[in-house]
Amino acid sequence: MTTRNGALEPVFCTIVPPHVLDQLSRAGDPDVSAPARRSLEHDAYQRTRRRLTTVIGATAAAPPEGAAADQPHRTIYDTHHSQDLPGDKVREEGSKAGSDASVNRAYAGLGATFELYLKVYDRHSIDGSGLPLDATVHFGEGYDNAFWNGEQMVFGDGDGKVFLDFTIPVDVIGHELTHGVTQHTANLEYFGQSGALNESVSDVFGSLIKQYALGQTAADADWLIGAGLLAPGVHGTALRSMKAPGTAYDDPNLGKDPQPATMEHYVRTGRDNGGVHINSGIPNHAFYLAAKALGGHAWEKAGQVWYDALTGGDLKSDAQFADFATLTAKAARERFGADELEAVQKAWEQVGVHTR
Repeated sequence: MTTRNGALEPVFCTIVPPHVLDQLSRAGDPDVSAPARRSLEHDAYQRTRRRLTTVIGATAAAPPEGAAADQPHRTIYDTHHSQDLPGDKVREEGSKAGSDASVNRAYAGLGATFELYLKVYDRHSIDGSGLPLDATVHFGEGYDNAFWNGEQMVFGDGDGKVFLDFTIPVDVIGHELTHGVTQHTANLEYFGQSGALNESVSDVFGSLIKQYALGQTAADADWLIGAGLLAPGVHGTALRSMKAPGTAYDDPNLGKDPQPATMEHYVRTGRDNGGVHINSGIPNHAFYLAAKALGGHAWEKAGQVWYDALTGGDLKSDAQFADFATLTAKAARERFGADELEAVQKAWEQVGVHTR
């Protein structure tokens, strides 16, 4: 499938950034460094595979014949610790939960993501047309990541020393599937500020999916991405904090969370596609500030504004922070009114991004 921006970007998106795995790969403890090195190798292979698939062309999945677009079509696979995707089918739509907690969590997380997009934004699956949702669990040996490869979700079990099972946080599932929403709408390029926006949008809706599932208001939410993923003994609470970027972890093995909260500390780097997982902290913080100012359930106003900006057709694939901020201001004014516009503009101003 293509978008108005042309062919789909060959994006391979992981929840744990490369700079984190690179840091872990240099740890003195082989129980930490070895799984991180294997995970980096897995990711490099999958990234190359994704590029080749994009060049060659892949057949897009379609809903089963006669299936309703307002119902999810989930299939869960198990690779049994191999790297052969998708693996063996272990659960499909409508079947009962089994004894494998990873399978059950993946199934529930796909459903929670589908539900938010359908009930709140009237979006039928991630492509808007009822795309089946596929996921694979138990990928690789101690694989320290989860990813969206343009076609499906994949979850590792973690090494047990730094990371636990990647199906545990529902926002991780929502984050990765939202890369699919972006892929089928604005198709944001995965580099620099547009790449950071790509990552931030996934964090925003990953957090909203968790909040929606828990019935939380903006004031109640923890605004953490990946809470519950870090193993006992790790000095940290999550992978990222939207409320306070740069404070999610400070650990001897992980290092310190490098995310900036404002443009004053924007990180210029050639690594991680220009720091897409680092500088995403800036638009993440803008969303948190807007949601907090607007109050209530964040998916109702702030989330609607961000969704309108992402899917409205005016967001270019190479958009910068100011471009996206300007579109959110436009959406706030058109969808709601002056008070909401002011809240959104002030949120961006607080992080050093100015609307036009």
